[in-house]
Amino acid sequence: MAEQSETVHQPREEDLRDLGFGSRVSEEARLRLLNRDGTFNVNRRGISRFRAIGFYQALLTMSWWRFHAAILLSYLSVNAAFALGFLACGPNALQGLEARSLAGRFLEAFFFSVQTFTTVGYGHITPQSLAANLVATLDAFMGLMGFALATGLLFARFSRPTARICFSRNALVAPYQGAQAFEFRVINERRNVLIEVQAKVVFSRMEWSGDRRVRRFYPLALERDHVAFFPLHWTIVHPIQDDSPLSGLTQQALVESESEFLILITAIDDTFSQTVHTRSSYKAEEVLWDTRFKSMFGYDSEGVLSVDLKKLDWVERT
Repeated sequence: MAEQSETVHQPREEDLRDLGFGSRVSEEARLRLLNRDGTFNVNRRGISRFRAIGFYQALLTMSWWRFHAAILLSYLSVNAAFALGFLACGPNALQGLEARSLAGRFLEAFFFSVQTFTTVGYGHITPQSLAANLVATLDAFMGLMGFALATGLLFARFSRPTARICFSRNALVAPYQGAQAFEFRVINERRNVLIEVQAKVVFSRMEWSGDRRVRRFYPLALERDHVAFFPLHWTIVHPIQDDSPLSGLTQQALVESESEFLILITAIDDTFSQTVHTRSSYKAEEVLWDTRFKSMFGYDSEGVLSVDLKKLDWVERT
């Protein structure tokens, strides 16, 4: 009985270098693959908006002003809904309403809902009918649940470890040990301690493969790809040697090939003992040539070595 042979398709080397964008996105994307703030320029369609939205994740990751605006809007909306519920119970459902107009009665019912929701209970207005008491019961219950959820979200936002690593505005192709190197600077904007910081840089460009252009990814070997501590700033350097993917390339060649340098930095936050990460990228137009970074070091009035973070982007011509 003949044995059936299985054909094993080995992945191509360029497929292994792909960071997960896929060939279609890599080849047809007209914008940069990775924005400076770490977000991706890929839209997902074909799924309902309700299923696509992760409310918990969104509330944890949105900016603080958006978070407070969302909580305030929810608070006002819930109390407005309960005010309509009280009015729907009838004109005599709430004792103590003094306004004659519908808008005035709505405002009084709204503020009564706020008092019930927050368990303040001034006592000026009281529910009279069974329906109004049921609405007030549900209002108080929603208030307890709402404050518990808001408190949990606040705690989760404060306790979630995040990295605040700032990248220099431009990357450079600068002189380095008698040759050239691709380099950029990063600093930790916070006063927390980051340990075991690791950096990964991938060079991406469009190349011709037969009669079509494809995007290829090349990991760049770094002079140092990790540091044990990150108290100051770190200049991440890729020496441009003969075996470097950047060897022989000019600034015009990088622009014409739609080159992009993708960066991923991971570290351990010593405060939380958890891994944090950040990412960014540089387009070819954001790479300066024949320049070098100015020193950020100095000494304070007591002679202690200091780093001026305002000089992160300072460069000078060579």
